[in-house]
Order: sequence, then structure tokens, then C-alpha cells
Amino acid sequence: MFFYQIDYETSLTQLELTDCEELFAVIDANRSHLRQWLGWVDAMRSPADSRSFVQSTMDRFARDGSFQCAIRVQDYIAGIIGYLWIDRTNRVTQIGYWLAADYQGRGIMTRACKALTRYAFTTLELNRVEIAAAPENRRSCAIAERLGFVEEGLHREAEWLYDRYVDNRYYAMTQRDWRAQGGR
Repeated sequence: MFFYQIDYETSLTQLELTDCEELFAVIDANRSHLRQWLGWVDAMRSPADSRSFVQSTMDRFARDGSFQCAIRVQDYIAGIIGYLWIDRTNRVTQIGYWLAADYQGRGIMTRACKALTRYAFTTLELNRVEIAAAPENRRSCAIAERLGFVEEGLHREAEWLYDRYVDNRYYAMTQRDWRAQGGR
């Protein structure tokens, strides 16, 4: 199980089935906030749906080593971050994340992305980490930019979001980029 202490009050803990009730409560309390950018929110209608999600992340971990973590602030779930998939052949992963509205603007997600980027390069020995975000999602794009990810392009109409397609801006950092920045 993955565990990473970011600071005295913030940690990343790999999702477990015991997290389902709390995870659902956070999603339910943040529906309108999360729905702006995430197409799965309406499908989360009960703790059983959270359980299915957590089980699927556990299955993916067994299959390819990718995992999803609860971002815990003072032991409460504030959001989710993880590797959406890991391509071992090409040594590539993509980080996906969301944060409850009350926790935004504190640098929590930037520190969490930094931790998973470091882990990808040092422990998993990957060569490339990607982040995708809708161009209008300035907070998400700013995280990638702040960490030194390079914007590589725009995928037009890349994602269905309830009633329309949205573009995705793609960012990447290679291990060479990361080392050039001092491995931060």
C-alpha cells in the first residue's frame, strides 16, 4: 500500500474499501464544484458507487501498479490523486486529480502532484509523467505549469462532459526535465 507524508497535516494514502463512505460524502458535498470538470460525478449516486470505484482502482493496482490515493488533510479526505494508468513498456503514466472546494488555494494539489511526480521518477523509474486538463480549468493547468511540466498541445474535443465535448491541454515532464530542475 502506498503512503506518502506531504507535510505535518497532509498525506496521500492509497484508497481502500474502508474509504468508501467518506469518499462518497466528499463527492456528494462537492457535486456542483466537481461537475464543472469531471464527467463521472453524476454516476456517483451512493456509497456503493464509491465502493465500485475503489474496487476498480484496487484491480488496476494488481494489474499494472497504477493507484489512486486519498489526499488526507488532518486525516479527512480532501480529494483524490493518482496514476490513471502506467505503461511499463514505454515507462509513462498520467496523473489525475480532484480536490474538494474548501481545500483549494492552499497548494495542497501542487504538493501532491509534486510528490507523485517524484515517486514516478525515483521509485517507479518511469521516464514520462503527463497531466491533462481542460484549458478553461485554469487551476488545474496552473498546477502543471507551476511544477515545470511542458505544454505539448491541445487535443480538441477530447472528453465528453455531460452535454458537450471539451478540449484537453496536455502537459508532460520527462525524467530528463525533472533532473534538469534539480529533481524537485
